[in-house]
Amino acid sequence: MKKYIITHVLSEPDWNSIPALQVDERPWTPDNGIRMIQQICYSDAGIHIHQRAWETDIRAEGTDPLSRVCEDSCMEFFFQPIPMDGRYFNIEFNLNACVFLGFGHGRHDSLRIVPEDIKTLFSVRTERLSDGWEIFYTIPLSFLRQFYPNYTLEPGRVIRANCYKCGDKTAQEHYLLWNPSTSDVPDYHRPQDFGEMVLA
Repeated sequence: MKKYIITHVLSEPDWNSIPALQVDERPWTPDNGIRMIQQICYSDAGIHIHQRAWETDIRAEGTDPLSRVCEDSCMEFFFQPIPMDGRYFNIEFNLNACVFLGFGHGRHDSLRIVPEDIKTLFSVRTERLSDGWEIFYTIPLSFLRQFYPNYTLEPGRVIRANCYKCGDKTAQEHYLLWNPSTSDVPDYHRPQDFGEMVLA
């Protein structure tokens, strides 16, 4: 199991100082040159995410709240705020800041969450780059407390998580993971394969 330390920040993150984890496991598709990193930190406001992908042929079709963004060039963060609880959020974004946001124990009971304005709620910002794209967003503590009313972000807290890159219908179908999978087929909804993240 891989581990990552989530840096504490007092205000806006300085992403140049936040360690990056490599989303470089490729259990199901060959190496086609696509790369991804993810950086994570936290403050009193919430959990801050930066994801960066290197890919030349970006698919970004989804714009509707019910779009299947996993078919586009997509970066994803799945995490269990309280591992013993068993439930996890899956947050999936494409370049258009179109999101698939779910919560549950797995596909069988996952609740689809459709916020009124995800870009404002999560302070989402995306950018197309010459060699790929990136996204910045914040998962507000107030949002987490809608599901875990007494939740706190404090040093020593452990969450379990995985970070993903995919593109089911891109020119080069691909599936990348941070923590390796034990599945023989592409499947990200496997909390048993999540790594460990600790708040510093």
